[in-house]
Amino acid sequence: MIETIVLDVGETLTRDDRYWATWADWLGIPHHTISALVGAAVVQGRDNADALQLVRPGIDIDAEYAAREAAGRGEQLGERDLYPDVRPALGGLQELGIRVVVAGNQTAKAGDMLRNLDLPADLVATSAEWGVAKPDPAFFARVLEASRAMPSETLYVGDHPANDIFPAAAAGLRTAHLRRGPWGYWWADDDAVQAAADWSINSLTDLLDLVSY
Repeated sequence: MIETIVLDVGETLTRDDRYWATWADWLGIPHHTISALVGAAVVQGRDNADALQLVRPGIDIDAEYAAREAAGRGEQLGERDLYPDVRPALGGLQELGIRVVVAGNQTAKAGDMLRNLDLPADLVATSAEWGVAKPDPAFFARVLEASRAMPSETLYVGDHPANDIFPAAAAGLRTAHLRRGPWGYWWADDDAVQAAADWSINSLTDLLDLVSY
């Protein structure tokens, strides 16, 4: 029985199109160019950030992030970035008595912005706040601490095979692969992903039926 559901952030709760558009604007390239390069990285199984390296080889992403913040063109996250099924699904899970945790590879600023959205969640945490990022096993050790449930009673939901499904399954958690966003769509029917995921879902509202069984 599932007692706790832990959800990734990017392309699970939030759309990444504004995130990448702001990087395109900062680097002075068309939005469709960065989208295509992110897609190429996805198909090759590379990290999304490699798209920035393709635009500007040798880029120091942390330094550029700081420069964007200093210029008032930094990270943004608001209601418009949430997928429409987020509030109904998370609220419905809480009504069923499920503990809801949000935990993904984000900055501390993103954590603050997510908490300011007052999501139906018992806890919101980011990798920057925990000091460890996916797919490090230590991240999923923190997930289990936040879960307050056994690994077999904890379900991790995400779109990214290498960052979400494979390491969560290796940590003993149940997993649900979400067909959403570039990673989610491209890898949804991959044999290894299908084998590692306990469930494949098309919407977060599918979780309501899943935990009701």
